[in-house]
Amino acid sequence: MGLHGPLTEAGLVQLLTPAGERVDHPVYTPLAAHLDGDALRAMYRDMVLVRSFDNEATSLQRQGELGLWAQSLGQEGAQVGSGHALAPQDYVFPSYREHGVAQTRGVDLANLLRLFRGIDHGGWDPAAHNFHLYTLVIGSHTLHATGYAMGVQRDGLVGTGDPTRDTAVVTYFGDGATSQGDVNEALVFAAVNNAPLVLFCQNNQWAISEPTSRQARVPLADRGLGFGVPSVRVDGNDVIASYAVMAEALERARSGGGPTFIEAFTYRMGAHTTSDDPTRYRSAAEDEYWRQRDPIDRLRLHLEQTGELPDAFAADLDAEAVALGERIRTTVRSWGPPPPASMFDHVYASPNSVVDSERAWFESYEATFSPTQEGAR
Repeated sequence: MGLHGPLTEAGLVQLLTPAGERVDHPVYTPLAAHLDGDALRAMYRDMVLVRSFDNEATSLQRQGELGLWAQSLGQEGAQVGSGHALAPQDYVFPSYREHGVAQTRGVDLANLLRLFRGIDHGGWDPAAHNFHLYTLVIGSHTLHATGYAMGVQRDGLVGTGDPTRDTAVVTYFGDGATSQGDVNEALVFAAVNNAPLVLFCQNNQWAISEPTSRQARVPLADRGLGFGVPSVRVDGNDVIASYAVMAEALERARSGGGPTFIEAFTYRMGAHTTSDDPTRYRSAAEDEYWRQRDPIDRLRLHLEQTGELPDAFAADLDAEAVALGERIRTTVRSWGPPPPASMFDHVYASPNSVVDSERAWFESYEATFSPTQEGAR
């Protein structure tokens, strides 16, 4: 039910069951042993807020305020867990669905919507968060991430033994992207150059309407092994296991051990985007099976069972989620169209004479349509 062909849940790294019970793993349990109540509540908060934001963005699209929206519904565990393992100096190359990772990197979630509002190519400063702008071209950013990782390596920021300096690069992509040539080329370059790169594949089991079984006959993590890259499959709906697996991969990268391929086995509970109707290719029984494995419910059950979810914390978080939704609505509706000449902004990092001359011509042309000029005609 919801598991296609050989691509099952067997063999996944799991530290937290769907019932909220902790289980041991010989390798990864120690990597998550330090996650106390405060750390787990921080993860829970991030997941709840991202879900609230996600639902609000979907509503805004339905109201005509956004042109399109890609939900992360159901994938919060993989994103928030892995995001919490990152160090400040690590750099992330996302695709277009990594809202949970953006939250962990301190990006104002409202700014993610500027792209989907159609007012610019992204709404945050990548350098301020070490989190690149979203990439809409499937898989292309994995090559950018590989090149950046090779640059970090050549800059001497790997294997120094200084935890504040050693740097890893992470690229997030979906199962559908593994069928793209760019991802395979990224694996080639990352492997042969021993690049400090983590390739984090969120296998949500549907590349739009195509199940993963139509793209691979073996687990996607085996793709990494084929290139000589250490690979692991993790229960992507287990935020604790996602943290532990990412922590190990990041340490390998930062210490000079090279790349890792992670397949986070999760499920897209929503549509591919708001232009998609998943009821045309998925059954209600499959959806229900995975809703019983919701990553947020799983951590909430664990926190309740261990007495680490005080009523006051839960109430404050509910209020924070409501306030976030209100802020998102108000902010998005306040955005008008940008000045047409802004298309010349940020073309290059430094001034460019050709762009400057084109801007000057355009502004002169635009001025001919001013009310004064119209009245003189």
